[in-house]
This record gives sequence, structure tokens and C-alpha cells, in this order.
Amino acid sequence: MKNEKTKYRWTICGLVFFATTINYLDRAVISLLKGPLELEFGWSESDYADIVIAFQLSYAIGLLLMGPLVDKIGTKMGYALAIIGWSFAAGGHALVSSTLGFIVARAALGITEAGNFPAAIKTVAEWFPKKERALATGLFNSGANVGAILAPLTVPYIAATWGWEWAFILTAATGFIWLIFWFKSYSAPAVHPKVNSEELAHINSDTATEPTTDDSPKLPWFSLLGFRQTWAFVLGKFLTDPVWWFYLFWLPSFLKAEYQMDNTAIAIPVALVYMMSTVGSVVGGWLPLRFIKSGWPVFRSRKTAMFIYALGALPVMLAQWLGSINMWLAVVIIGLAAAAHQAWSANIFTTVSDMFPKSSVGSVTGLGGMAGALGGILIAKMAGLLFDHYKALGKIEAGYFIMFLVCSMAYLVAWGIMHLLVPKMKEIKV
Repeated sequence: MKNEKTKYRWTICGLVFFATTINYLDRAVISLLKGPLELEFGWSESDYADIVIAFQLSYAIGLLLMGPLVDKIGTKMGYALAIIGWSFAAGGHALVSSTLGFIVARAALGITEAGNFPAAIKTVAEWFPKKERALATGLFNSGANVGAILAPLTVPYIAATWGWEWAFILTAATGFIWLIFWFKSYSAPAVHPKVNSEELAHINSDTATEPTTDDSPKLPWFSLLGFRQTWAFVLGKFLTDPVWWFYLFWLPSFLKAEYQMDNTAIAIPVALVYMMSTVGSVVGGWLPLRFIKSGWPVFRSRKTAMFIYALGALPVMLAQWLGSINMWLAVVIIGLAAAAHQAWSANIFTTVSDMFPKSSVGSVTGLGGMAGALGGILIAKMAGLLFDHYKALGKIEAGYFIMFLVCSMAYLVAWGIMHLLVPKMKEIKV
């Protein structure tokens, strides 16, 4: 038994999974309270879009700041500071008494929640060999779906029982519980008492010359913009992240507009969409690992899998037509698209650690995340204007059709651009 390889890296992956779950639970609360808050504060669709944009703009700025910060101060403290900040910001929504107050609260949440993915991707780069990173990323990234599942199952009930303020307070409290386990469990694999030499050798098996600590040489931040690999990731995120933002913030509104579903009635269909996307996230990490085990090179495996997932997003353009037959057909096809997105996401994140040294993973992830958030701002503004326009005409369904058409095509366009920029694997050295 003493000579067997330990598996503590999967415990660390579990911690990152729960952090990501909390991250998405906190950000999803407002979409589920849109109905009652809309009545209480008199929001228009454009008002709600402005609140969404406040989060996304601050999230973009936060990613630009948090990525380099995590690279500088290290994974353990970087992750801890991020979750402390966003838990306070999430709970602070309960103190808001105006539309402007929600804009401020969402901005604070966006800045702080931006630390999750740079810290998470850096954690995976430090704790897993390249062949396992897509699977580990898919597993922790499924926490986004679990958070989005828990939200409709809990938030409407809490709001109906104790008021909307408590929905923000109780979800925010989970972050402080996570911190206890993080500080107790985390340190770098090279010095962790629960990692034996066999597991450490496995972690470093395809990056044997690259240390797994936070003090290795770093590429200057501005020099990252000179690499095609950076722009492949940045543009890929810019084109595809907005699709997920749209599902996250407008799926409950779509169900209300098209099928007159609201409050607790939306819990099961929304939960089903995110249950399907959870499966997509895990399968998204498993498929390239299967290709690699079959003898394919890492980069070919990654890009082939991403092309398959891009095709999986196409049918969402038929969501409304299928929904005219049966509402659940629309829910399932949106769930398939959400699953395709999460499968894509597990792999596009992993391309960063495939191509860049571990010491720069947080910075590059932050750049791409910022681009994705900026794309999310554009899609939120587009959605708000479209829906206000078509709602005034009594044809809100036309606005949703346009949005679903955009969402269906985004991944193939992104895959084509990424392939043109980085047709072959080229790893960057410090």
C-alpha cells in the first residue's frame, strides 16, 4: 500500500468544484428573483439588462485584475481573497433599496467573482498532468451547472418564505463555510503531506521540467498579447461565453414569456437544463482523454472534441419551433445547447495550460475571461433592446428567435478562428 500512488489531486478538484458551485449559485439568484424585483422596483427589460451589464462589465475588469493577482500571490491566497470578497458582495444585495443599488451590488459581485476561474484553472494546471486537465476542468466546471440547478430549487422557496433579502444572505453564507475546508486542505502538491512521490511524479509526468510552485518565472503581462495562442483563447471566449450568460440570465424570462411560467413553476425546467449541462461538462472532459488514450496528440484531441461540441450547439435555433409542439422539447434542446457549451468550456479553458507555462495561466485565463465578459455585455444589451422592441410590437418570440440563432452559430465561428490562429500545438516557454 505504501508504494501505491495517492489521489489527493481529486480532493483538490472537489474543492474547486464546490467553489465554482457557490460562485454560480450567488450570481444566479437575481435571475430567479427578476419577477418580484421587477414589480417592486419597476424595472423594464432595459433596466434589467443594465443590471446584468453592471455585473458583466465589472466581471471583465475583475478578470483583468484577478488573473495577474492570483499569479502573483499564489493559488491558495488568491482563491481565498476572491471568495471572501464575493460572499460579502452577494450578501450585500439584501441591503439594496433601489435599482441603482442593485447596479452597485452587481458591480461589486462581478469584480470579486472574477477570481474564481483564474484560480481554478491555475489549480488544475498545478495539480494535474495535461492528459487529465480537461477531465478535471470538466468536473470542477460542472459546479457551475450544479449551482444553477440549486438556485431554482432553493431561491424561489426562500424568497417566498422569508423574503427576497434572505435568498441573497443564505446563499452568500456558503462561501464562508468553503473557506474553512480550503485553508485546512490546500498547499502546493510538491510540499503537500498527503501527496506521495508517485502522485507527484504523475502530476509532473508531461511537464517534468516545469515546477509546480508559485515562484517560477513569469511572462510579462503585456508580452502575452504578442502571442497568437493568447488571441485564440481570447477570441474563442469572446464569441462563446456570451451564450452562457444569455442562458443564465434570460432562461427564466424565456419560460415566462413563451409559456407563462414564473416563480417556483420554473424550478424543474431550469434545473433540467443545468442537469443536462452538468453531464455535458463531464463528458466534455472525458472525450479528449479518450482520444489521447487512443494515441492521438493532446492538441488534436482537444480541437476535435471542441468541433463536435460546436456542432452540438446548432439545434438550439429550433428551440421555439420544437416548443410549439411541446414546451419540454424546447427545454431539452436548450439543455443540449447548454451541455455543448459546458463541454466546449472544459476544453477551451484547458488550451491555456496546454500552451502556456503554469506561472502565466492565471493571467491568460483572466484575459480570456475579460473578453468573454465583454461579449456578455454586448449580448445583454442586444437582448434588452431586442426584447423591448419586440415586446412593444407584441412579438417577443421574434426577439428570442434571433438570440437563439446567434447562440447556435457562435461555436463554429469561434472554432474556425481558433484553428486559423493556432493550427498546430505550439507550447510557449519562458
